Amino acid sequence: MKARSFAVTDIGMKRKVNQDAYLRDDDLGIFLVADGMGGHRGGEVASQLAVQIIRDFCVEHSSLPLAERINQAVNASCEQIFLKASENDDLSGMGTTILALLIENGEACLGQVGDSRGYLMSDGKIWQITEDHSLLNEELRSGRLVPSQVKDYQFKNVITRSVGYESRVAVDIYRRVCRPGDSFLLCTDGLSGLVSLEEIEAELGKNGMQNGLQNLLDLANSRGGDDNITALVCEVGEG
Repeated sequence: MKARSFAVTDIGMKRKVNQDAYLRDDDLGIFLVADGMGGHRGGEVASQLAVQIIRDFCVEHSSLPLAERINQAVNASCEQIFLKASENDDLSGMGTTILALLIENGEACLGQVGDSRGYLMSDGKIWQITEDHSLLNEELRSGRLVPSQVKDYQFKNVITRSVGYESRVAVDIYRRVCRPGDSFLLCTDGLSGLVSLEEIEAELGKNGMQNGLQNLLDLANSRGGDDNITALVCEVGEG
């Protein structure tokens, strides 16, 4: 099965630097989205390091099973980001979220750390297939917080897991045997925090992947653009 991808990224309306990073390689079947954090430059450095190290690791260790390849690649980047932060005070505390999607021999495998989200679109429906590693999500799942309180929750941007904050990290893995027509959306919280699941489904279904992505980015910016915005769609076709 052949993959085809599109991506958009934008600094948003309130940030001075775009600390998001992404990488898409249809031929290799590697698709990555990262949302960096930490200091003046740290977030930008962390996200760019993550996508480059993960890409290179996956290419060099292509014989590994998909899930193991992703887990080892993410942790290789985690170790290097942690080391770089420990050697440079300006980068201290930097880290990044990661979504790492590999598509190979008809199988998709997605690794996730942080609150960047992965969605699956199939048969005209859309599902969120990742679970946010965030304090907000933990509070919602425990029942200590209800959806009506989310808007005023002061710790909504605190994540509970990131690449590079420590030298190792647990990676959540999602697997799927692909069907022709499946699509995966990977995005940072600059999009998912301002645009609903229903709006994503309607926009991509109506206007197609490339135009739909740009329209969703514009919608997020029209609602304040509080953060950097990055979104990547990967379509799985025949052949």
